[in-house]
Amino acid sequence: MPIYEYRCQDCGTSFEKLVRASDADGPACPSCGKAHLQQEFSVFAARGGSSASPAPSPGGCPAGMCRTPSICGRN
Repeated sequence: MPIYEYRCQDCGTSFEKLVRASDADGPACPSCGKAHLQQEFSVFAARGGSSASPAPSPGGCPAGMCRTPSICGRN
């Protein structure tokens, strides 16, 4: 069962939802309850055998890992 990321186009809430093939209706926003959603591209992280973490970028977020570009300045 895949996990999808959504953004509500009515209230702007971002959330993740585990989507089952048997779900006929589709997800609704947990904040406002409306189903006017846009599916977002998922950002994932993988951890290798090294304990080193990516170097922080000048904006404060690891390069390529920014989930809130309006806050760190990566527009």
